[in-house]
Amino acid sequence: MDDKENENDLQSISEVDLIKRITKSFKNKDESTILDIGDDAAILKFDKTNLAISQDILVEGVHFDLSYVPLKHLGYKSVVVNVSDIISMNVKPSHVLVSIAVSNRFKIKALEELYEGIKLACSYYNIDLIGGDTTSSNKGLMISVTCIGNTESKKITERNGVKEDDLLVVSGDLGAAYMGLQVLEREKKVFEVNPNSQPDLSSYTYCIQRQLKPEARVDVINHLEELKITPTSMIDISDGLSTEINHLSDSSGLSFHIYEDKIPILEETKKVCDEFKLSHSVAYLNGGEDYELLFTVSKKHEKKIDNSEHLSIIGSCVKKKDDNCMITSLGQKININSSGWDSFNK
Repeated sequence: MDDKENENDLQSISEVDLIKRITKSFKNKDESTILDIGDDAAILKFDKTNLAISQDILVEGVHFDLSYVPLKHLGYKSVVVNVSDIISMNVKPSHVLVSIAVSNRFKIKALEELYEGIKLACSYYNIDLIGGDTTSSNKGLMISVTCIGNTESKKITERNGVKEDDLLVVSGDLGAAYMGLQVLEREKKVFEVNPNSQPDLSSYTYCIQRQLKPEARVDVINHLEELKITPTSMIDISDGLSTEINHLSDSSGLSFHIYEDKIPILEETKKVCDEFKLSHSVAYLNGGEDYELLFTVSKKHEKKIDNSEHLSIIGSCVKKKDDNCMITSLGQKININSSGWDSFNK
């Protein structure tokens, strides 16, 4: 295969670059379009109301493996990943549309189980299922969810609002979902060799839960509102901390320095990393699917953030192009490359 053929191969391009390439000729024509392709959600403005809209598609064999993912959990998670996109715009979700393509190897009972999970997520996040589509598939299951949120507030947060010296903050802890996936993949391989094996997963409960049943951080949005803090930029951590930092950097034209000893990672996650002989940084930088919020705030809010139990200041914004880097406990600088999930470079 020559170089020109290689350049035309989907695996030769990142998902972000592919989107830019195939949409570069599109021009907005409607005055209601305030924010289009390139953020976690699009923003439309109608009178006094701002509408945030996001869509994700989950494909069997690419995004989930039904050999260890229960359909009820899958339904729940398919809503959560879209709710998380809306929340990362500093908007609360209100409605979802769910479309599925399904092969005839699935029974009606299985789809009822999938939608039971969707129902639970809608109930928990107080959102309405208002439509979608159902069709057949030649192979497997595909789920497409569109999530909508609306607000009259002017506090919608985009990726490009970062200012120099802003603090970089993350919610919760990182790396657990990735390590939960490692455990599930390992046990799948064991089962394939010995179907009678009964794995003891009790010591991996938290990591597995973070993988199978993540939660979108609506509580963080509410907490920031209580603190009277409006983030200058925000993104959810779905593809890995390294990738999300680079997204914020590319959107703002600024760079970030983060500190290794400030990254929140639980002891359980560290133990699982050690068991798999993986560096802790692989889990929290490249893992993804934590669905925590990564955001920037003005330095004047430092004390408020420090006093918040579930928020961690992990670094700050610096001039471009000093390049994004992590400063280790020994004072070494390590460049942060986008090594998280990419749909075409798995």
